[in-house]
Amino acid sequence: MNRKRSASIYSAVNTLLVLPQAVVLACLSAMVHAHGSDMDDSYHDLESIHVFGRKPMLGEAISASEGYVDQDAIEVRPLLRTGEVLELVPGMVVTQHSGSGKANQYFLRGFNLDHGTDFAVLVDEMPVNMRSHGHGQGYTDLNFLIPEAIQSLEYQKGSYDASIGDFSSSGNAAFTTASRLDKGLAKITLGQDAYQRGLLMDSVNTGTGDFFYALEKQGYDGPWTDVSEDIDKTNVWLKYRQPLAGGDWSISLMGYDNQWNSADQIPERAVASGQIDELGSLDDTVGGKSDRYSINSQWQSANLSLSAYAIRYNMNLWSNFTYYLDDSDNGDQFEQVDHRWIYGGQIEYRQQSELAGVVASTRIGADYQLDDIDEVGLYHTTERQRLGTIRSDAVTQQSLGLFADTTLYWNEQWRTMIGVRYDYFDFDVDSRVDVNQNGVDLSANSGTADDTNLSLKSSLVYAPDQNREIYLSIGQGLHSNDARGTTIQVDPADGSAVDAVDPLVDSIGYELGVRGLIAERLNASLVLWQLDLDSELLFVGDAGNTEATRSSRRQGIEMTGYLNLTEAWNADLEYAYTRARFRDSSDDGDYIPGAPESVAQAGLTYIGATPSAQPWSGSLRMRYIGPRALLEDNSERAGSNLVLNAATQLELQSWQFGLEVLNLLDSDDHDIDYWYESQLAGESEAQEGLHYHVMEPRTVRMSAALMF
Repeated sequence: MNRKRSASIYSAVNTLLVLPQAVVLACLSAMVHAHGSDMDDSYHDLESIHVFGRKPMLGEAISASEGYVDQDAIEVRPLLRTGEVLELVPGMVVTQHSGSGKANQYFLRGFNLDHGTDFAVLVDEMPVNMRSHGHGQGYTDLNFLIPEAIQSLEYQKGSYDASIGDFSSSGNAAFTTASRLDKGLAKITLGQDAYQRGLLMDSVNTGTGDFFYALEKQGYDGPWTDVSEDIDKTNVWLKYRQPLAGGDWSISLMGYDNQWNSADQIPERAVASGQIDELGSLDDTVGGKSDRYSINSQWQSANLSLSAYAIRYNMNLWSNFTYYLDDSDNGDQFEQVDHRWIYGGQIEYRQQSELAGVVASTRIGADYQLDDIDEVGLYHTTERQRLGTIRSDAVTQQSLGLFADTTLYWNEQWRTMIGVRYDYFDFDVDSRVDVNQNGVDLSANSGTADDTNLSLKSSLVYAPDQNREIYLSIGQGLHSNDARGTTIQVDPADGSAVDAVDPLVDSIGYELGVRGLIAERLNASLVLWQLDLDSELLFVGDAGNTEATRSSRRQGIEMTGYLNLTEAWNADLEYAYTRARFRDSSDDGDYIPGAPESVAQAGLTYIGATPSAQPWSGSLRMRYIGPRALLEDNSERAGSNLVLNAATQLELQSWQFGLEVLNLLDSDDHDIDYWYESQLAGESEAQEGLHYHVMEPRTVRMSAALMF
C-alpha cells in the first residue's frame, strides 16, 4: 500500500471523530433519564463489575475523570513502545521524536508535556518524574516497565488528590506491579528490523509468602535509513510479599539498563531537497545510555500504609536539533548528563468514623523526597566526544509534603470531599565548573533557594442512583521548576544577566462531570474542565538557561465509553477536545504551541470465553491526533495523524502464539512536529521551518509463549 494517505481514509477519520461524541452523548442522555437499577443497593457489588478491564469507580471516585485499568485491558493492547501503556489514560497521547531508549513525548489536556512535566507518574509509590533532570524537568522514562507484569493502573486527570503534589497539574497515574501469577510465562517475540524480545516471569509460593521475578531482554535496529538503533535493553524485577504484623508487606528490586542510537527529528527542507529521505538523519552519532536501579519496601494494613525507596539513576544523552546553527565547524551536537540517587517515602493513616448518621473517611499523610544529584550537566560534543562544558552542577533538592482530606457520606446520594496539602521545597546548587567553554564565569549560578505551597482540593458528588454519579471538583496543583533555574544569575551562552525562576508554579483546575454504568455493560463518562496556570519561567535543559512563558488557560470536553457488546466482544470510544490559549494578550499571538486540540481513540476487542472452545483473541485500535498550532500566532500548524494497530493471539493448551501489526495502514504521518530555526551544512544562514519525526512504517511482530 502506498504510504500516502488517500482522501477517503481522512473522510473516514472525520466520521470516526463524530461517532464517539454521538454515541457517548446518547448513552449519557440515557443515564440521566434512566429509571432505577435492578442492582443491589450496595456500592461494594459494583467493585466486582469491570467493563473489560475498566472499573466503574462508582461510590469511590472524587472526579469523573478518575479511572482504574487492570491487566485484562493491558495485555490485549498492541504496543510499539513500552511508554504507550500510558495511553490507557483517556485523552493521553504518547509519541517519540528520538530514539526508542529515550523517554516518550506525552500530550494530555492541551499540554505538550514534553517528557513528563505537569503529569505525575508513580510505580509502586516510587516517583518516575525526575526533578532538575539533565534533559528536561519532570523527565518520565517508562522503559523500565514490563507491560505483562503490570497489575493495574490508577489515574486521575486534574489536581484533586491531596496525596499527590509535584507535577500534578494535569493529572497523575499510579502503576502497581504484580506480586503473584497464576501461571509462569516464557515468551519470545521476533519482528522486522531485527526486533527481538525475550521475557521470563513467574511467582513461587514459599509457604510464608510469594516470590515474584521477571526478566526481559530486548534488541531492535529500527527502520531508519542510515541509523541502526542497536537497542540493548535489560530489565530485571524481583519482589517478595508476605503477611506481616497484621498487614501486607513487600520488598522489591528493579534493575534497568539500556543503550541506543537515535534517529532524531529532521528538517522538512532536507527531505524536500533530496538530501535525506523521511527515515534519514543529519547526525548519525546521536543516542544515549541510561540505567535505573531501585529498592522499594511497602507495608499496608486496614488503616496504615508505609513505603520507602532508594533509586540509583544514570543517563548520558547526545542530541543535535539545530545542526550547524551555533558552530559552523564542529556542529551543534550536545551531551546531557544526569547521575543521581533518589531517596524517599510516604506514610498515610486512614480512619473511618460515624457521627449522627454521617460517615466520615479521613486520610492524613506525609511524603518526603531527596534528590542527591552528583552531576547534572550540558556539554558541547561532536560524534559523542566532548569539546567543552556549557554548564555542570551538583544539586541537592528535597521536599516535604503534608496532606489531609476527609470524605463525608451525608446519605446514599450525597458525599463531599475536602482536602489540603502543604509542600516545602529546598534547592542547593553548586557549580562544578568555574569558567565554561564560552568564557563565562558560572560561579554566580551556585546558590540556595526554598519555597512553600499550600493547595486546597474539594469535590461534591451526587448519585441519583447506584448506577450514576455527578461530580463537581476543584483543586490547586503545582509543579516545581529545575533547581538550576532557581539560583541562575548569568546565561551560560553569553554571560548576560538572567532572572531566576519561581521555584514552584501554581495551577488551579475545575471539573464538572458525570459517569454511569448502564445494564452492567456500558461504562461511560462526560467531563467539562478548565485549568489555569500562573505566569512562569522555565529552565531549558537543552540550552542551560531560562525561558519566559505567559499565564495560560486550557478548557475542554472529554467523553469515554466502554461497552461489553457480548460476552466475547468489547468496544471502546474516547474523545477529547481542548482549547489552549495564553491569557495575557500579545502581538505574538495567544495559541500555545504544540497543544493538541482533538484526540480520539477507538478499539474493538475479541476475547474467547475459554481457550479450549474459543482459543482466539484479538484487538484492533485506532488513535487520532488533530491539527495543532506550532506558533503562537497559529500561522504554522501541524497536520493530523492517524495510526491503526492490530493484534491477535491463539492459545492452545499451555502455548500462546501472537501476531502484532503496528501501523497497519503504513501511515507516513508525523509522530511529532516542531517549528524552529536551524542551519544545515552548506547553508549560509539559519532558516526557520518545520522539523518532524515520521511514524515508524508498518511492522510485523510474532511471538510464542509457554505458560507453566
